[in-house]
Amino acid sequence: MTQEHMHAAERPPALSVGPLGWARANLFNTWYNSVITLVILWAVIQAVPPLINWAFIDAVWGGGEPDACRVEGAGACWSFIGEKYRLILFGLYPFAEQWRPLLVMVLFIGLVVATMRRLLWGRSLIAAWGVSTVVMFALMYGGFLGLPFVANSYWGGLPLTVGLSTIGLVVAFPLGIILALGRRSNMPAVRTLCVVYIELIRGVPLITVLFMASVLFPLFLPTGVTIDKLLRAQVGLILFAAAYLAEVVRGGLQAIPKGQFEAADSLGLGYWSKMRLIILPQALRISIPPLVNTFIGFFKDTTLVIIIGLFDLLNAAKTALTDRAWAGFYMEAYLFCAIIYFAFCFTMSRYSQNLERKLRTGHARR
Repeated sequence: MTQEHMHAAERPPALSVGPLGWARANLFNTWYNSVITLVILWAVIQAVPPLINWAFIDAVWGGGEPDACRVEGAGACWSFIGEKYRLILFGLYPFAEQWRPLLVMVLFIGLVVATMRRLLWGRSLIAAWGVSTVVMFALMYGGFLGLPFVANSYWGGLPLTVGLSTIGLVVAFPLGIILALGRRSNMPAVRTLCVVYIELIRGVPLITVLFMASVLFPLFLPTGVTIDKLLRAQVGLILFAAAYLAEVVRGGLQAIPKGQFEAADSLGLGYWSKMRLIILPQALRISIPPLVNTFIGFFKDTTLVIIIGLFDLLNAAKTALTDRAWAGFYMEAYLFCAIIYFAFCFTMSRYSQNLERKLRTGHARR
């Protein structure tokens, strides 16, 4: 047998490699998988072309007149987004000053992009976040250098959603770690307090926590003492997120082999040095997927501040729909918000997967 015939005999069948091979192995490997694949394919064919026609081909893109969107055969009214996007993105913030929340969002996104680069991790990045946070709050409030003062009751839209979720997670994360360590403590009093707090907070919905923070908490304050509504909502979100993060971190701690604790003890390390240098880095590395899942859920849960009258991104979109001239275009408004939420959540998901690969250790399955 010649060498060419030997190579031909070793070559796999054409239907077992490439896209056809993948489809045969994953979509048509059994009769019921074949039926499910064909049904899904039929549903996609039925749904996608009309969606494309509505969203792009028959859509009304410009003009700024709502009547153009109400003619027979008109598709999506993107003119509504062009007319109301500033209200959706920035809420009730004064129109002439909306460059300030826009600059805040640009600065925030720039910091997030810098944080995603591990080469920049260090004290300089922490200092940049600290200084930038002060600058962002100063820009939002104003009251200096000729900038008009804007009370936080006028804040809204995307900056409010991002601010509540970011500050909430940054403060709740170390609190969650402390609660997780306390729940695993050998001191009964500390362990009991942490267990009671975690189970109590996790046992009630976030709406209840926000309602307590916004409506009931002021009733217990002395006469004449008030706390800002935005601050009360932020504290409620922090307390709620900390309880869930504590359970995620506790799961990571329980996954650490006992030998790691014994090795740290053999080195003569104290409790906090052992946790900081050996145990917590491994636990947090293992917990990246559930941590990011909690982050994403918390980012979306900030929409619940609508019940206490804060104009987050979703509430701002709802407010834009109260204009009688543009009433009825709720699909366009909520789709616009959904795209924004998806962009943020998808970015967090993809970055966490990339970080998990870079930090992969012997705990990962091969």
